[in-house]
Amino acid sequence: MLTSKKVINAINEQIGYEFSASMQYYAIAAHFAAEALPQLSQHFFKQAEEEKGHALRFIKYVVDAGGRVVIPAIDAPKAHFKTPKDAVKLSLDQEVKVTHQINALVELARSEKDYITFNFLQWFLTEQLEEVSSMDNLLKIVQRAGDDLLQADEYLARVGVKAMPEPPKE
Repeated sequence: MLTSKKVINAINEQIGYEFSASMQYYAIAAHFAAEALPQLSQHFFKQAEEEKGHALRFIKYVVDAGGRVVIPAIDAPKAHFKTPKDAVKLSLDQEVKVTHQINALVELARSEKDYITFNFLQWFLTEQLEEVSSMDNLLKIVQRAGDDLLQADEYLARVGVKAMPEPPKE
């Protein structure tokens, strides 16, 4: 095995967190779909697929490193929200929490002198910056729309959630 059992166990736990985030995003997507907000719904369906992809990336890593994948049980996602802001705020809080979890994995890999895992986790650090930024921007958009969520939906259709354009390619 290329990494310690301790690191494999921590990654298996993270797999559960990633699948949990995916399920939460599916629930939020369905909530917005039921509210006839197709752009918000589509955004969260896309986020759900991304989180599932993260879990699968971790699964592949565990298998490639010679470990055993053990996917933990996850709680049912929250499915009903008083306001759209509550759903998006939950998502932002979740992304911040996942960022802390990834940071803890990086610290564990570093403390175990597991540079292969440390290197693998760098992609997730960059991804979490984008995820937190994107969700923070979406929360601002929903807050600005107030009670007129069609404005938020229309804005997402036209602009998306990025606050800044990508820098020019070198």
